[in-house]
Amino acid sequence: MPKMWLSMAGFTVLPHLGGLYGGYITRKEVNTWYTTLKKPSWRPPNRAFPVVWTCLYTGMGYGSYLVWKELGGFTDNALVPLGLYGTQLALNWAWTPIFFGAHKLKWALIELVLLTGTVGATMVSWYPISRTATLLLAPYLGWLCLATSLNYCIWRDNPEKKEE
Repeated sequence: MPKMWLSMAGFTVLPHLGGLYGGYITRKEVNTWYTTLKKPSWRPPNRAFPVVWTCLYTGMGYGSYLVWKELGGFTDNALVPLGLYGTQLALNWAWTPIFFGAHKLKWALIELVLLTGTVGATMVSWYPISRTATLLLAPYLGWLCLATSLNYCIWRDNPEKKEE
């Protein structure tokens, strides 16, 4: 029983680690560079982002645990569903340094489109394994659509920042 809890906790915490690290290394940019950008009026307030990401990271982490458990661990059958999950997680963690660290608005947008597609593929691969895990990714996919739209508007509305 304790091993099950340890595995569940590890899978659930893992996504948070990259999010925390990305936030740590770019924290100064949020209060300096990001405040200089033109943003759409429908942008969520800054205080919403940590709350939303905490929920999304917890859901995706627990969902990955459900898939891992259902497939009996890191088996041959887990290669595609957990490989896609790992790929989307790496893409997720890469966005913050691209956008906030490197100030590459266009590359961050392209990266978000790839991330959103990879999350969709992950959901398709998870559906036959665990509908619950798949549904745990649904809010994440919705948030990524919002984030992609926001990134696009920031890129479009800040032409002087496009080549930074």
